[in-house]
Amino acid sequence: MKRKIAIIISLLLCATVLSGCWSAKELNELAFVVAVGIDKTKDGKYVMIFQVVNPGNVVGARQNGGGSGGVPVSIYKATGDNLVEASRKASKKLSRLIYYAHTNLFVISEEVAKEGVNGLFDALERNSECRSTAMVVIARHHSAEEVLKILTPIDKIPANQIIKTLQFSEKIWGQSINVDIGTIINDLASPGKAPIISGVEIVGSVQKGKRQTNVQASEPDARLNINGLAMFKEDKLVGWISGETARGVVWILDKMEQTGVTIEWKEKKEAAAYKVVRAKTSVAAHMKKGKPSISIHIQAEGDIGEEFVSIDFTNPKQIFALEKKAEKSIKKEVVKAVEEAKKAKTDIFGFGDIVYRSYPQQWKTMKSDWNDRYFPQLEVNVTVEAFIRRTGLRTKSYLFGQ
Repeated sequence: MKRKIAIIISLLLCATVLSGCWSAKELNELAFVVAVGIDKTKDGKYVMIFQVVNPGNVVGARQNGGGSGGVPVSIYKATGDNLVEASRKASKKLSRLIYYAHTNLFVISEEVAKEGVNGLFDALERNSECRSTAMVVIARHHSAEEVLKILTPIDKIPANQIIKTLQFSEKIWGQSINVDIGTIINDLASPGKAPIISGVEIVGSVQKGKRQTNVQASEPDARLNINGLAMFKEDKLVGWISGETARGVVWILDKMEQTGVTIEWKEKKEAAAYKVVRAKTSVAAHMKKGKPSISIHIQAEGDIGEEFVSIDFTNPKQIFALEKKAEKSIKKEVVKAVEEAKKAKTDIFGFGDIVYRSYPQQWKTMKSDWNDRYFPQLEVNVTVEAFIRRTGLRTKSYLFGQ
């Protein structure tokens, strides 16, 4: 009898604890936000732009080749003194509940970034639906609203287009960095590492890019292009690094996977293309007479992708000389990146964190003045080792005879 009573009580307790999906939300009641843009009005209020998926149109676009299914996303926006207010006020324009669990992209305008982003990321971190792994980009030369309104080919949802372009650009070209909310918050909280975020810009006609005809032409009127790295000092954008200098930042941060380096040979600046297939960067801090210094060592391995002058790849001496030329090119990019960061007085490389880990006691006296005093005067020594592993299917190009 006691056993039966115990079983009944256990079942009742289970029924109480496992009472079903008390917080369930029906799919037809949710507005799935895939991207959020943040702009500011002339009077200083925040504008939140929501890129919301139109599920039926996405399916129709796939079945009909992206033609007559209608636009795959809709844009809504709301204004408020802060992000919470703007988000809540958007409910006046949407017939569904705004749902952030699928938001994988945040686009911040250049104007907002220059004024400071601390408050923004505090709000995002507190939101239980917001993913810390969501990517962040800076809208360069355009507002976040304009960027999110551009309709894109191939990937019908514009947010996915930006995300995938950023991922593949980082992996293949190495002049951009995929940065998420969690990484930025860690950098903002660290006195020895400033945030750095990739930029996105619009190439072409902004007005035509908003229309569905933009994805129905073989050459769209407007495209979204990943370009440049935004340098932050504390929580404010203070400058941009682009091109090969941006690649120098990627080298230092040990995020280089693959890229292509042009090699100079026999007074010809574009003599050969060196395809980097793997790379490793190690950074160390040193202290001498109370002054910190940094040493950067880069190892790169790659292949010869092209040659524009006659080079004897069967000759080890010439291979060795080409490697030295590649080392020189890589070092030049890294040194230029350090110089640009020093001019802006912002440690985007995390050298301060490395000094802290190596010399915690000395760091205490440098911490408060690191960016303005110590970092601009920091001695940085760069060494590069580049290895040519393969020269392709030929050792001598047909361009220069057999």
